[in-house]
Amino acid sequence: MKNSSSTVIPISAVGHARPAVAVPETAVPATGVLHDRLGRPLTDLRISVTDRCNFRCSYCMPKDVFDKDYKYLPHSALLSFEEMTRLARLFAGHGVRKIRLTGGEPLLRKNIEGLIEQLAEIRTPGGEALALTLTTNGSLLARKAAALKAAGLQRVTVSLDSLDDAVFRHMNDVDFPVADVLAGIDAALAAGLGPIKVNMVVKRGTNEQEILPMARYFRAHHGAKVVLRFIEYMDVGATNGWRMDEVLPSADVIARIHAEFPLVPLEAATPGETAQRWAYADGGGEIGVISSVTQAFCHDCSRARLSTEGKLYLCLFATAGHDLRPLLRGAASDDDIASAIGHIWQGRADRYSELRALQGPDDGSGSAQGNGSDKAPRRVEMSYIGG
Repeated sequence: MKNSSSTVIPISAVGHARPAVAVPETAVPATGVLHDRLGRPLTDLRISVTDRCNFRCSYCMPKDVFDKDYKYLPHSALLSFEEMTRLARLFAGHGVRKIRLTGGEPLLRKNIEGLIEQLAEIRTPGGEALALTLTTNGSLLARKAAALKAAGLQRVTVSLDSLDDAVFRHMNDVDFPVADVLAGIDAALAAGLGPIKVNMVVKRGTNEQEILPMARYFRAHHGAKVVLRFIEYMDVGATNGWRMDEVLPSADVIARIHAEFPLVPLEAATPGETAQRWAYADGGGEIGVISSVTQAFCHDCSRARLSTEGKLYLCLFATAGHDLRPLLRGAASDDDIASAIGHIWQGRADRYSELRALQGPDDGSGSAQGNGSDKAPRRVEMSYIGG
């Protein structure tokens, strides 16, 4: 990987360009229910509020790519909070019931509480408030938790890949201490932003030795107030140098924990849930595993992703997005934009993880061999559309 930002394609340009999003000739009314070509409903929207992050985790924003010369999106390109809220309201009309704010690191976006306040006012066609959550690296959580809760945020998910301070500092690559993230988790619980989910990306050879210490710590300190989830290292984007031999299957994670703390399987809490849930047999809480590499869950995926400058992505592993910003900043009405969103979702057939087994090995360039023929297009970065 070259240490020169000038050789890196800007995140927003990765992938084949799509034709400009147009208002469809046939209207797609917002009825509260919208299905794609595989019968999957639209229920969750993830909004990336910034493409910036203060960590440089190697599996997401490696420092040799995202260095001091890297060109992020200009502020004028970013959707305003009012534009994000307008789109969120239209998505709610099509069936979205949950919104997760992501990044980059969403707490770096100035006055993020103002966006949360606006989103908290949205109601579904049935008059219900949306479920509002946020994913963060926890670095700013201690100072912001109370304000986030007061604005209307209901819950947070914290990314934490190790309790060992040396390992954690190495993985975030900015020498940030693990104690400050743990303080953020405590502050979020005290503010009422629970139960909290803590996500650990497990990378074989890097932090797999931290699985049991993480389980022991959160079980002992927080019990059911914190749900620890283990995520298989994924082939997202074009810059993390993903290799299959660095994936530790979720089945191995469960086996390691079960050997010390017996586990029993739980049913999914909601349709389309990404994590497989397991409870400690003695009632000490629960854990989850997200197995997008070894056990694809595309068949019931109901999530859409909106980038910080208004591109709609239908899959975490997508190569291009549908640009809604021209409609937002043009003369399009709410009905026009809602029809465009409906038309896009109705044409969705994405199921990358299920097709991964048919592809050749990933060469670390962000594009896998497609059935032994030409390379597939470069995938969009996780830091650009959120995990």
